[in-house]
Amino acid sequence: MCRFLAWVGEQRYLDELIQEQEQSLVIQSRNALIGKTPINADGFGLAWYSDRGTPCFYKDTHPAWSDANLKQLAHHTRSRLFLAHVRASTGTATSRNNCHPFGFDKWSFMHNGQAGGHDRIRQALDAMIPAQLYGYRMGATESEAIFLIAHGEGLNTDPIGAMERAIGRVETLSRQSGALPYLRFAACWSDGKRVFAARYASDRYAPSLHYRVCKDGIIISSEPLDVDNDDWVEIKPNTAIETEGSSVLVHAFDPSMARNQEKVA
Repeated sequence: MCRFLAWVGEQRYLDELIQEQEQSLVIQSRNALIGKTPINADGFGLAWYSDRGTPCFYKDTHPAWSDANLKQLAHHTRSRLFLAHVRASTGTATSRNNCHPFGFDKWSFMHNGQAGGHDRIRQALDAMIPAQLYGYRMGATESEAIFLIAHGEGLNTDPIGAMERAIGRVETLSRQSGALPYLRFAACWSDGKRVFAARYASDRYAPSLHYRVCKDGIIISSEPLDVDNDDWVEIKPNTAIETEGSSVLVHAFDPSMARNQEKVA
């Protein structure tokens, strides 16, 4: 699987979270404490926002711990909102185009999880991406497809509902293929002002997801960044969160409802 984190708040150097914490993202890339795979070495990526309105991306296929450019860039770059991801592939190739976060317009998105039977459903999954967005399909992962499908479901106006509907559609497709696990999903996405995150699974093994409210902002992370983790809140399965200033709003996240509505229609 994968590990990721996001920050929203006051300007902060990226390396303060990516490299300098007790259980920083770089440490998680070679020794994750929670999750299916302790090693996440199939590439990494960053997305950060400045005054431009759209995110800047840096990705590569090296393990995060061995990339000198990542170390330099994170040390000298500050942002009020950034996303960072280390990848453990569930089957697709190790390439820049398959590294998270993914982006379109003002949005960025990263994912930890999988859609069962991706090799069987890939063509049908691509067909769910609206035609006007398909030119932005650069890689081969189900994660990128989910992101673009969510855009077609109205991500700009309904960020949580659109993602919920997209996941419902992808899970339905996976169930039809008969490959377990049908859907495991922990993800984080942003419009440059707010950060959204959700945790869900078709079985009882939803990928881990936590957040922490600090004095100067909010961290969302696959796992706590320190051993003394009393200040970290676990996001429960079937739950989404949204940052609103220095607050965290909690929402229900139930793609099965979207699947049932699609059956009725």
